[in-house]
Amino acid sequence: MCVRTPARAPAGVPARFPAPRHHPWAGSACPPGGVASAESPAPEQSGAGQGHGARAGGGRGADGRRVRRAAAGGGAGQRHRLGQGARRSFYEELLSHGILEPLTVPVEGMVVKEGSCNYMAPQGISSVVKYYLKQSAGADVIYEQHVTRISLRDGKWEVSRKMGPPEQFDIVILTMPVPQILQLQGDLLSMINGSQKQQLECVSYSSRYALGLFYEAGTRIDVPWAAQYITDNPCIRFISIDNKKRNIESPEVGPSVVVHTTVTFGSEHLDADPAEVQRLILHHLERLMPSLPKPASVKCQKWRYSQVTKAVLNCPGHMILHTQPLLICGGDGFTHSNFDGCIDSAMSLAEAVKSHL
Repeated sequence: MCVRTPARAPAGVPARFPAPRHHPWAGSACPPGGVASAESPAPEQSGAGQGHGARAGGGRGADGRRVRRAAAGGGAGQRHRLGQGARRSFYEELLSHGILEPLTVPVEGMVVKEGSCNYMAPQGISSVVKYYLKQSAGADVIYEQHVTRISLRDGKWEVSRKMGPPEQFDIVILTMPVPQILQLQGDLLSMINGSQKQQLECVSYSSRYALGLFYEAGTRIDVPWAAQYITDNPCIRFISIDNKKRNIESPEVGPSVVVHTTVTFGSEHLDADPAEVQRLILHHLERLMPSLPKPASVKCQKWRYSQVTKAVLNCPGHMILHTQPLLICGGDGFTHSNFDGCIDSAMSLAEAVKSHL
């Protein structure tokens, strides 16, 4: 995200200038957050009949976990500075607006930690990001902005992108995967000290694929579970009957199935031909679920940066790369890959940026 701050009031003049304008830039065509929701093609595009409008979600919680809250005094609550009380308000707000709901459907093979609570997002986890963007007054979200270079120009940050002219900002907040930060051109790398660079280079992520299968309205998928973890397949780790898991089954909307691959399969096929990857996943899925109907459409998604396997050590949830003007980075690479980790980093970033406004 980039921030433009208003000019400061002259000495002796009351400060009545407008609030800083923030401009979130997202590299994808959907709200940021390391997740994606896919919707089946329209009937005229896919050749499908009426009622073909299923949705499927996949993302960096790629083994099927949605949102988990650790119990007070245990789990993630012990490892980070924010207490459970600070996080609880986020969950309560999202639950009260129906953005999150308790996960109540059967999930075979899921390891449930004592005292933890699991939730799901009926409209997809990206709905959480959309909700907070709506709460952010004045946020001018621009999608499909691939940042390539960050340079210091006349006391401001000049941010260049693949498409469009460069723009200047007073504050830049980076929440992209850590390896992509290190790939940015410009003045950034020369300003990072040796210790910070070493810390960033040590961050690692798992990689995997997600496959969405979309069906006609009225299609029945007869299994006793809503989702299932697979432990004995070299390709598939998780299968979800997505509309069943989200408690949004309807005779008017076709069901959808989401498949997530194992980490090993993802790393071994990371740069393979997408069509061949899709064929392999479908082959393994057919062996696991031989009675699964033929889908009306299929979408395969590669997640090069799925979940953080090694985060920045001894980090408060953010890292300041330059003070004046402020350049700061955060995200789950500075905490851990679940919703609690995202909250911890967001709160940490907010406190750090407030002192520079």
